[in-house]
Amino acid sequence: MTQSFDLIIIGSGTAAMVTAMRVREAGWAVAIIDEKPFGGTCALRGCDPKKMLIAGTEVIDGKTRMSGHGVAGEVRIDWAELIAFKRTFTDPVPHKHEERYRERGIATFHGQAAFTGPNSLLVGGEELVARYFVIASGAEPITLNIPGEELFVTNEDFLSLESLPARIVLVGGGYIAAEFSHIAARAGAHITVIQRGPRLLPQFEPELVGWLMESFASLGVTVRTDAAVVGVHKTGDEYTVEVEDAEGKHTIAADLVVHAAGRVPALNRLDLVAAGVEVERGRLKLNEYLQSVSNPAIFAAGDAAQVGPPLTPVSSHDAKVVASNLLEGNHTKPDYRGVPSVAFSLPPIAAVGLSEAKAKQSGLDYRVKVARTSGWFTARRMAEPVYGYKTLVEEGTGRVLGVHLVGPHADDVINLFGLAIRHGLTADDLKSTMFAYPTGASDIGYML
Repeated sequence: MTQSFDLIIIGSGTAAMVTAMRVREAGWAVAIIDEKPFGGTCALRGCDPKKMLIAGTEVIDGKTRMSGHGVAGEVRIDWAELIAFKRTFTDPVPHKHEERYRERGIATFHGQAAFTGPNSLLVGGEELVARYFVIASGAEPITLNIPGEELFVTNEDFLSLESLPARIVLVGGGYIAAEFSHIAARAGAHITVIQRGPRLLPQFEPELVGWLMESFASLGVTVRTDAAVVGVHKTGDEYTVEVEDAEGKHTIAADLVVHAAGRVPALNRLDLVAAGVEVERGRLKLNEYLQSVSNPAIFAAGDAAQVGPPLTPVSSHDAKVVASNLLEGNHTKPDYRGVPSVAFSLPPIAAVGLSEAKAKQSGLDYRVKVARTSGWFTARRMAEPVYGYKTLVEEGTGRVLGVHLVGPHADDVINLFGLAIRHGLTADDLKSTMFAYPTGASDIGYML
C-alpha cells in the first residue's frame, strides 16, 4: 500500500532533524528515511565522536608540552577505553532521534531510498509519495580510481576501530588527515600522510599551515606532499601502498589505509534521473532557494546540497532556509557570511571570511597583519610553540574581512571574529571591547 506525506526527507542528520521539526510544527505530515542508524554524520561518524577522541589526546598533548615545567609522570592512551568512552555518546543517539520523531508524529523508515518518479520513491520495497522532498543524505568519500581502493577504510571505520594499528597511511591532506593523524600519533601509531598537492590543509593560509607543520614533525608524523598513491595491495594482514612522486615510485608498508581525500554529496543511489533531478559534476543543480532547478518538488540541504561550506552549522542554516521556503514559498536565501572553519589538530587551525588570495581577487582595498606569536602569554603559559594569526581589514571602513588563527584557543576565538564578519563589526569595535584577561580572546585587539 502506498503511503502519502506532505514532506519526505532523505537522511537523518542535522539538516533533516531541523527541517522535519519545523515543518511538522506547521501541521505537515512528515517522514524521515535513512539507510544508516538515525543521527547523521556529525553525531555518529564525524564531529562529535572525533572530538571525544581528541579529548583523550589533549591530555597526552598537555603532558608532553608541560613535561619539565612542573608536570611529571607517564600517561598513555588506552585506545579500547577511549573508544568505549566515545560510544557512551554515540550509541544512544539513534534511539534518541527516533524517539523524538515518534513523539512528534513523524514517520520513520529504514533503508535505501530510490526515486521512482517526480513525487514518489521506494524504500524497503514500500512506495511513498509526497508533495515535497528534501535531500539531506550527507556526503561520502570521493572515488579516487586507485587500484586497490576497496581496501581503504573510511572516517567512519576509523572512529570505530576496536584496536589501533601500529602503522597507518592516510591518503589525502585535508581535515580528516590532519585530525586523525594527530589523534592516532598521540595514541602511539606511526602515521604517514600522502598528499597529492604541495601542502596539507589547502583550505587554510599557507603561513599558518607552515607553522602547524612543526607539530606534525614533533609527533613523528611523516608527511609526503606532491605525491600520489597509485595502488594498494594486501598480503595477509599487511598493506603495501604504492606512491609516486618527483623521485619515482616507492612503497610504504602499513597495517591500515584510511581514505582522507575528500567527500562528495551522497547522491548516486537515489536514482535522481527517475525524479527528473539534474546533477552537474556530482552536485545537485539548485536555485538560490536550495530548490532543484528541474523538479520544484525537491529541495536539498547540508552536505548533500554542498552550496555552503560542508559544516554542521551550515546544515542547520540550510534546513531553516528550506523549511521557511516550504512553508511560505520561496523567499529565503542562505547566507554564509562569517562561517568559521576549524581543523581540530593540536593545536587547532581556524579561519573565517576571506583568504588573502580571495581578497586580492575581490578588488577590495585592505591591509594585512600577520605574525607568529609564540612569545605571547597565551602560548607561553601552555609551553605551546605554535601560535600565530593573519587578519585582513578593509581600509576606510575598518570592516573585518578575514581572520586566520593557529594555536591555543583558535577554535573558540575564531567565533568572535565570525560574529564580527557576519554583523559588519569593525576592527575598532573589537579593539574597544573588554575581553576577560588572560584568555585567548584578550589577544584579539593585538591581532588587528
